Amino acid sequence: MATRTRERNAGSGTQFLDPAVLGRIGNLQLLAKTVVDGFLTGLHRSPYLGFSIDFAEHRAYMPGDDIRRIDWRLFARTDRHYIKLFEADTNANFVVLLDISASMSYGSHSLTKLDYARYLAACLTFFSSQQRDRVGLVTFDREVVDWVRPSMKHLETALHVLDRAKAGRRGSLTQPLLQVTELLGRKGILVLISDFYESPDQVIAAVAPLRARGHDVIVFQVMDPMELEFSFEEASGFEDLETAEQIPVIPAKLREDYKKLVSAHVQALQDRFTGNRIDYTLLDTSKPLDLALFHYLLARERMSKTL
Repeated sequence: MATRTRERNAGSGTQFLDPAVLGRIGNLQLLAKTVVDGFLTGLHRSPYLGFSIDFAEHRAYMPGDDIRRIDWRLFARTDRHYIKLFEADTNANFVVLLDISASMSYGSHSLTKLDYARYLAACLTFFSSQQRDRVGLVTFDREVVDWVRPSMKHLETALHVLDRAKAGRRGSLTQPLLQVTELLGRKGILVLISDFYESPDQVIAAVAPLRARGHDVIVFQVMDPMELEFSFEEASGFEDLETAEQIPVIPAKLREDYKKLVSAHVQALQDRFTGNRIDYTLLDTSKPLDLALFHYLLARERMSKTL
């Protein structure tokens, strides 16, 4: 309950641009900076903030920490103990793994799932770069398409790759994520963004080895509101974007059964990810990005306490 309360208040303290408005910002770096700056400003104003926003500069005091590193000025402002961090303490490998398979091209409103995922990836990469993480990027469908090696100098390269990312081929998680385990030597923070159009068993079999290698894994499932609610009205042919198979559908007759299947799929993913100590969040592409950013900060806070 406490987490939900903090989440609502942090979100309500941020004045967020609608995803449709974000789509009219042509420069991806400007978009990321606009969203991140607005989000952090909102969090600073929130009385329910339970962690340090500037966690690249500070982290919460833990028993056993050297008290000489406590920032007493910050204590005077916040009435909480924070430890000063130095550059050697804060550098981490941060890599976004972005699904650009054909199903990500779907969108029932102004943004496709891939558009939304690219904006999220850009914001998290920009934010991590500002925190002096070494940022990297992988785009994939049935294999790795682009690979930006983690570096403190690779923000612009990663944003350029995100800007030109296009959905096209049929996707699969197994092979590209196996390639990722071979590409990444040093342990780090991995953010996987996908619609997860595979069975939960296949998904966890592909993702779990990343966690087994010691990486901290944060997962965002991106879905269009029509995929969640199936609020179509007219009977028509529905085409699978990955196989091109067409099926005639009368939405009113299938809506409840469809929603039950989607709910079961989402719940199974959440259960399996949680069981493997992987942070999972479902995102609706019609909603602002503050939920995703807030969940990311919560996940990083939890990770910092286990180091």
